[in-house]
Amino acid sequence: MRYWLMKSEPTEVSIDDLAARPGQTVAWDGIRNYQARNFMRNQMQIGDQAFFYHSSCAEPGIVGITTVSKLAYPDATQFDPQSKYYDPKATPESPRWFNVEVTLAQKTRLISIKELRSYSELANMRILQKGNRLSITPVDPAEWAFIVSIL
Repeated sequence: MRYWLMKSEPTEVSIDDLAARPGQTVAWDGIRNYQARNFMRNQMQIGDQAFFYHSSCAEPGIVGITTVSKLAYPDATQFDPQSKYYDPKATPESPRWFNVEVTLAQKTRLISIKELRSYSELANMRILQKGNRLSITPVDPAEWAFIVSIL
């Protein structure tokens, strides 16, 4: 099993939105960064766990835990001219973008980015590195265990 951190702007999909969805499951679509896409397409497996992280909001941070419940498949938004994630270079025969589906495991208390930065145990966590803008990052098992222990 691998561990991840997956960012979502609460105006797109919040932890409460996920909790209210049928099956508490969502397609993690709209990713338009090749490295993040490759994490989903090439490395994520069913059963992997991820921290659900609210970004671009008043108080960014971890707000829940999800489980990868469906392997990567072509992101339908790339084919929809009405979508802000439309990619005219993508075709159904040659998709460029993929998504996985995640299912809510649990909502957690907010662990803000400020709080995450306060722990020396998390000093090397990718989300805390300067210049990191990836919406999906791997989480080291020791970092995962530490964060779960402070929930």
